[in-house]
Amino acid sequence: MKVFAVLLGALIAVNAAHPAGRDVLVYAATPGGIAAAVSAAKGGMKATLVEPTQRIGGLTTSGLSYSDFRSFEALTGFFREFADRVEEDYARNDGADSRQVEDSWRGTLGEPEVNRRVFVAMLAEQGVEVIRGSTLARLEFDDWRRGRRRIREAVFRSADGGEVRLEAKVFIDASYEGDLMAMAGESFHVGRESRSHYDESMAGDAQGGADGQVQGYNFRFIMTQVESNKLLAPRPEGYRREDFEGVLRHFESGRLKKVFSPRRDGIFRAHLPMMPNGKTDVNDTPHAPVRLSMPDINDGYPNGSAAQRAQIVEQHRYYNLGLLHFLQDDPAAPETIRADARSWGFCRDEFPETGGISPRLYIREARRMVGQHVFTGRDTLPTPGDARGTLHTDSIAIGDYVHNCHGTGRTGTRYDGEHDGEFYKPVPPYQIRYGVIVPQKTRNLLVPVACSASHFGFGAVRLEPIWTSLGQAAGWAAATAIDDAVAVQDVEVGELQRRLHRDGSATIYVSDVAPGSRDFAAVQWFGTRGGLHGLHPDDQPKAKPIAGQYCEAHPGHAVELDRPLDAGTRLQWERILPGENAARFETRGEWIRAAYSQHSRNGNPGR
Repeated sequence: MKVFAVLLGALIAVNAAHPAGRDVLVYAATPGGIAAAVSAAKGGMKATLVEPTQRIGGLTTSGLSYSDFRSFEALTGFFREFADRVEEDYARNDGADSRQVEDSWRGTLGEPEVNRRVFVAMLAEQGVEVIRGSTLARLEFDDWRRGRRRIREAVFRSADGGEVRLEAKVFIDASYEGDLMAMAGESFHVGRESRSHYDESMAGDAQGGADGQVQGYNFRFIMTQVESNKLLAPRPEGYRREDFEGVLRHFESGRLKKVFSPRRDGIFRAHLPMMPNGKTDVNDTPHAPVRLSMPDINDGYPNGSAAQRAQIVEQHRYYNLGLLHFLQDDPAAPETIRADARSWGFCRDEFPETGGISPRLYIREARRMVGQHVFTGRDTLPTPGDARGTLHTDSIAIGDYVHNCHGTGRTGTRYDGEHDGEFYKPVPPYQIRYGVIVPQKTRNLLVPVACSASHFGFGAVRLEPIWTSLGQAAGWAAATAIDDAVAVQDVEVGELQRRLHRDGSATIYVSDVAPGSRDFAAVQWFGTRGGLHGLHPDDQPKAKPIAGQYCEAHPGHAVELDRPLDAGTRLQWERILPGENAARFETRGEWIRAAYSQHSRNGNPGR
């Protein structure tokens, strides 16, 4: 009996360490990770989300409240639902007609604490298990099979030094750094490729060589001019005023006129429009003579140890805070400059555990997986003669931004030089292929954040709304792989697209049929097959600006469902879907609905 009791106790302990039935494990509660966990749970999976810190939400709850996108029409799926809930939170707490609702910018400019509260609710509603304060220690694998191996379990180190062992059927690495992906032995790249590697003119240096330079990091401060909520910059530990006095020459020469500005005449980029309750998200200012980002010290971060990463983070903290403290406090700074600097402060009601200072460094780029498809500049090329970009029939997400990089290196000093490798290249809205999140070796791993892209390509996907869409796709892909008992590499993309469309996530940019429309799934399915290409020529005007980087819908991307089906369009669509007898339909909408209905009845709406 004693032996039986011992064995029973051991069995109970094992079961406690390995809860039965966990399907999906997501590492890192970034917005992409939260979207992945929620989507997997929606797909009927038992999902666990492990976050190394105590705060979920990544940068969206740690300072990056100025969401990076161009047009609202690009926001679909999980991120759109998140933004809607942020707006509803303000309406519930401040009134539907309140200034807070207006300033939330349809929920995309939420305060960090509001964003965090909404994320917590979304996870709880789907029953996602959330484990905080556990860092990845190692992975355990099954043997190789058919040229690929399977992760059996991940071992985490908890805050008290203990081990937590978690098994799952599919693992999703949603970390900014790609730590789980790298530990799984997947190929990845750090830094810029040569210009010839993917035939990208904005890749490596002028000589065309590859290097280890990653895009610059900085803190995204949440700041305010509301006196009752304002905290001035603290004097950072080890502060030396001589580290910052070089900034004064730019004010003396007139190159800098302000400390805080949305334009290049300042250092701390106070984003417009303002956030609710008199706050703004402060960022690095592109092409300014003095910058917050420090690309010359980042290169060791992606592959660095925890101690090395912490040292790099501390260097950024010292410089970002020390520069502001100098401009607010040092008598050598002109009084007008000190007054401008002191007119802004950190928020008492944000990040109380860190004195109002954003707790996370903005890691714009670290490791980038080399997966089944590498997202490059080719993926965002315009289609010749067409308003739309390159067609990808295996698309799982869309993007609407620019290829951008705040610089990968620096020539000269902080106050006498310039950033190297900086670029901002506009492109039409683009599609992102499934292979971008799929690794080459591991059969049960998906990577939506440190995803497969060239350095130049990564500049167009490294935005939180896009990472969120990729996370949503990863969650549904994990559910599909488990349901169909296949490796993630063998997921039927048409079925994955069907699930994404049903969940309100777009796979092609459409300006006039939004999620929630009865025609959304049909239009997305049809457009992803190529039906919306060729409807509008490439001589479209630029989208009209609204405020800051935000603009109205991009011209030439409407379906116009009520528009009569002209002879040319009939012919084009019959080539795409032969046998649909387009002659009996009078409008575009009638034809698309009938075609989608027919394929749905055939049991293959995604194909």
